[in-house]
Amino acid sequence: MKVYKFGGASVKDAENVKNVGEVLRTVGYADCLLIASAMGKTTNALEVVVDNYFQYPFDLDKSVDLVKAYHLAILNDLFPGNHDVYQALEEQFESLTSFLAHNKSPNYNFVYDQIVSYGELLSTVILHHYLQLCGIGNTWIDARNLIKTDLTYRDANVQWDLTCAAITQTIDKKELYITQGFIGSDYNGFSTTLGREGSDYSAAIFAYALNAESVTIWKDVPGVLNADPRYFEETTLLEQISYQEAIELAFYGASVIHPKTLQPLRQKEIPLYVKSFINPTLGGTSVSKGAHLKPAIPCFIVKKNQLLISLSSKDFSFIMEQNISDIFKLFGEYNIKVNVIQNSAISFSVCVEDKFNHFEELRQKLNAHYRVSYNENVSLYTIRHFDEASADRILTDKTLLLKQVNRETMQMVMKE
Repeated sequence: MKVYKFGGASVKDAENVKNVGEVLRTVGYADCLLIASAMGKTTNALEVVVDNYFQYPFDLDKSVDLVKAYHLAILNDLFPGNHDVYQALEEQFESLTSFLAHNKSPNYNFVYDQIVSYGELLSTVILHHYLQLCGIGNTWIDARNLIKTDLTYRDANVQWDLTCAAITQTIDKKELYITQGFIGSDYNGFSTTLGREGSDYSAAIFAYALNAESVTIWKDVPGVLNADPRYFEETTLLEQISYQEAIELAFYGASVIHPKTLQPLRQKEIPLYVKSFINPTLGGTSVSKGAHLKPAIPCFIVKKNQLLISLSSKDFSFIMEQNISDIFKLFGEYNIKVNVIQNSAISFSVCVEDKFNHFEELRQKLNAHYRVSYNENVSLYTIRHFDEASADRILTDKTLLLKQVNRETMQMVMKE
């Protein structure tokens, strides 16, 4: 069985939904499982709903109506007015508004997952009905019934035994299915999410459970590029890379492949293809065991909105193993992701990501024992397979705050 994952850009409007049908006709869809993300920027729009729920209740209905209007506009371009899809969509919004009206939990992360998960549900309902309309028969399934997780809302951990059992018992490998990326459920049946961009990870979970032939991620770029075209004018397509290299790129923050996606695929040696939904017949990028980087060139990764934190002891004593252990324990407690570490005898510097906005609480804790200085809104540049020219390319018009180098990788924290 093949697993195809279509991201938000591939279903962002009616024309792109139609294009999914064209892609399937072009490359074939027998024995396939389709996984889709929320349409366009729906996740962002639903995050506004979450914020309004907690902070601006007078704007709540308006923010929900904007999400509904966006999806209805797509329906109107795809379906006749009496089609069953309108009722199916209405049922999803009734479920969402019922949750908003009756929820009692003050837990932001829990509420976030219950609301944001509707993006994928709406997207796949529309895609399911459109493909049926086009004569491409398929079965819609709710991923929350199959991907079982713990209670870590917004970044849930998969319960692999339960998940694999549910998937293998439900999926007939000779049928075409459509399901959601990004979402699962806990043991109480409440929605959980796998972290932003987690739809790629969903594809890997299903592929692992099904012993799939391959996974293809369909994107609006020709494949895995050696740099993000949003930040670099010149980019090159990587025709092939190994699992190990792809894991390294993902670990450092490459946005094309989700960091958790690759390990399940590598464990069962399931090849991953990253291809263009605009030109589906092009080769794209293949990720497989032992594949040498082709072409062998430097690869650039950028992480924006980072924090550079420097700690020194108040009594000028050394920062030793016990201090570092205590510091990392605090990072774990406050869900602060550490990307770079640099240590000397009397200071300790880290470049971190504070996606849950806990730094101010952490800083107050650290202030009790250390002198704390920090730079906000810095950028972390990572160069895999660096050379002098690639480093010079990054340094232009930026202030270097921290630099770290090993055999294959250079990392620089910059103020732009």
